[in-house]
Amino acid sequence: MTLELIGAGFGRTGTWSTFAALNRLGLPCYHMQEVIMNKANKGHLDFWRKVANSPPGSQHDWNRVFANYTATVDNPGCCVWKELLAAYPDAKVLLTLHPRGAEAWYESTIDTIYFTENVWQFKILEWLTPFGWKFGDMSRKLIWGRTLDGVMNDRAKAVARYNTYIDEVKAAVPPHRLLVYKVTEGWGPLCDFLGVALPNEPFPNLNDRETIKKIIRDIIKGSYIMLGLAVAAALVVFAALWWWLG
Repeated sequence: MTLELIGAGFGRTGTWSTFAALNRLGLPCYHMQEVIMNKANKGHLDFWRKVANSPPGSQHDWNRVFANYTATVDNPGCCVWKELLAAYPDAKVLLTLHPRGAEAWYESTIDTIYFTENVWQFKILEWLTPFGWKFGDMSRKLIWGRTLDGVMNDRAKAVARYNTYIDEVKAAVPPHRLLVYKVTEGWGPLCDFLGVALPNEPFPNLNDRETIKKIIRDIIKGSYIMLGLAVAAALVVFAALWWWLG
C-alpha cells in the first residue's frame, strides 16, 4: 500500500470520526490509536520517538508505519504532513477543522489529549515505565513542541497558532489536492474529494472525548498502582538496610 491521503488537521478536530469514515470508505487509516492501542504495531512508538528527536523536515522510512495504510489523520501523522507530502507526491491532503472553531479546539485539547503535560499522574508513568517516558518524550517534542510551538499553556497564543497553521497548509498545498473539512459536513465533500460513492448510512459521530477521558482515567489508575509498587519496593529496601545495619 501507499499513502493516498495525508491528514494535516490537528488532533481534536474530528479526527476520530474521520478515521472511522475513511476506514468505511475502504481507505485503511492511521491514527494515534494505531500507535498506542493496536498490538500489531509494536515498535511504532519507538519510530515516532525517533522522528520527534530528528530535525524537522527529516525523511524516514515511512513505510515502517504506513505499510498497511492508505490514509493517515490525527497525531502523530499530522505533525509531519510536509515530510509525508514530499515522500508521497501523489497524495491528497485533508485539513480537518474543529466545527466550532479555534477556541473550541483549544478547550477540547486541554481537556483531553494534553494530559501528557497537565496531568501529574502521567508524570509518574513517565518516571516508572518505558511506555510513559517514550510516549511523553514523543508527545512533548513532536506534538506540543514542534507542531504547536510550545504555546499550549497560553490560550491566546495557541488559538493564534491554530489559525496560522491553517494558512500554512492552504499556502503549501495546491487547491485541487486539498480539502478543508469539518465532520459536520458529512459524507458529501469527503466522498467528492476522494472520488468514491456515498455510503448509505450516517456519517460516524464518535464520542471520542469520553473515550479519551476513559483512557486517561485508566492511565491514572495505573499510575497509582505503579506508585504503590514503587513505594512498597522502597520500603522493602529500607527495611533490609535497617536490618543489615542494625
